[in-house]
Amino acid sequence: MKREAGDPLTQVAALPIRRDDCGQTRVLLITSRETRRWIIPKGWPMKGRTNAQAAAQEALEEAGVEGRVQKEPVGKYLYWKRAETNFALCEVLVYLLDVRRQLDTWPEWGQREARWFSVEDAADLVDEPGLTAIIASLAPHIS
Repeated sequence: MKREAGDPLTQVAALPIRRDDCGQTRVLLITSRETRRWIIPKGWPMKGRTNAQAAAQEALEEAGVEGRVQKEPVGKYLYWKRAETNFALCEVLVYLLDVRRQLDTWPEWGQREARWFSVEDAADLVDEPGLTAIIASLAPHIS
């Protein structure tokens, strides 16, 4: 499918989740490298990988987590990506990642903070309203 002028760019993201010892769902957020805002691991689609696989790869590189990624997005949201001289509108496809393992070090370790939060706290901490809505709506998808 050809991208038309004015269409948003597509990015893929992983929404890493796990259950804690009390059975409560936890969400892993990371900080962006420049502004230190709380976000989820995201990046561009990758040649030779499905969007879900690319999202899982971003989670490994940016947050050091591995797990089972859902094949279909749990949601999508729009945001303005800051470039050097302008902003680009991006549509982010979000894939749930059921975290099985968290590594001690990973490619972007030391460049970002990674921390587990309750669903409610994670929804409050992210800036993009669309991502807030996706996180807040997790309950039906993880039972």
